[in-house]
Amino acid sequence: MTLKLLRSINSGDSNVNFSSCCRPSYDLDIVFDPDKRLTLRPATNADSAAIRELVFGVLADYGLEPDLDGTDVDLNDIEANYNGRGVVFEVLMDSTGSILGTVGLFPMDEATIELRKMYFAREIRGRGLGKKLLARMIDKARNLGYLRVYLETASVLKQAVHIYEQAGFRPVDVKHTPRCDQGYVLELGTE
Repeated sequence: MTLKLLRSINSGDSNVNFSSCCRPSYDLDIVFDPDKRLTLRPATNADSAAIRELVFGVLADYGLEPDLDGTDVDLNDIEANYNGRGVVFEVLMDSTGSILGTVGLFPMDEATIELRKMYFAREIRGRGLGKKLLARMIDKARNLGYLRVYLETASVLKQAVHIYEQAGFRPVDVKHTPRCDQGYVLELGTE
């Protein structure tokens, strides 16, 4: 499989395509299905139902429960919880507009940002997207001036844990999400 980032907001590329509703769209050219082309774009509240369906479906795949009054309440107002805080929540869509992936960054304090809701539909898992989107979010966190990226996960998400550890995240004893049994942090430092 070939994954090639064609456009990136991080690079300040002026060739960003705008969708019909004037939201930036960042193309990811994925060659695993000749009929599919995936695009990455910022999420809006109009996406909330589809995002919840994807996230809760992935949780169910791994025997995990959604937490509508706690951990997952941020999905009720994506624009206020992410965009309104100067950070990002993005969706990965196929050519039909179906949301197949999500990823977000949520500020914890002035120095720490949390990677949240990095989930993928079954049909696109195991194709290198997690690694690419994680690298994109780490770059975004660094560009926003954060010193560390924090995340929580569940040990049953073995592929995700592997990707985080491979990217340099280290286990920490702190966690605030009941369904997660592991916390990780990546110190960004200065480069």
